[in-house]
Amino acid sequence: MIVLASTSASRRAMLTAAAVPHEALPSHVDEEAAKAALGEAPPRDLADALAELKALKVSQRVPGALVLGCDSVVVVEDGTRLDKPADRGEAARHLRLLSGRRHDLYSAAVIAEQGRPVWRHVDRARLWVRPLSDAFVAGYLDAEWPAIAGCVGCYRVEGPGIQLFARIEGSHSTILGMPMLPILDYLRTRGVLTS
Repeated sequence: MIVLASTSASRRAMLTAAAVPHEALPSHVDEEAAKAALGEAPPRDLADALAELKALKVSQRVPGALVLGCDSVVVVEDGTRLDKPADRGEAARHLRLLSGRRHDLYSAAVIAEQGRPVWRHVDRARLWVRPLSDAFVAGYLDAEWPAIAGCVGCYRVEGPGIQLFARIEGSHSTILGMPMLPILDYLRTRGVLTS
């Protein structure tokens, strides 16, 4: 059994689909304050630091458990970093910014035990958004808002969000917010899963 330091529906669904026994606890990390404290950290390092912070915070509450913290960061090819949209208007602005451009999505996972990190992995996916018309963006948000409110990049590739893309390089699970294959490998080495 592991503890997921999140109540993210997509991360829980991935663990469930992979038959990983788990429970989920919210980390209650103030992500905005943490990002401010980390300043202009590179996107990869930011995702890793936030995942670690979440894992450590929950690990302190459940000693003895393996606690999995995850985070994702999206950075556009010009260096602009996107956070979760605050509202539908901001989601539309994010989609217009991504339209016709490439962005990188860094997905980090950190496992903590006894209040310290014992394993980590950061993966990157590269995604190209096709040119999006204003009519498409409006229709997409009519269908997907507010479900995508908690999604960095404003998409769920497991749903209608797949229509945003011209090309994708990288692991599907990384894009969903959790690099599953490395996590599963570590859980096998720890005996949580049968090898």
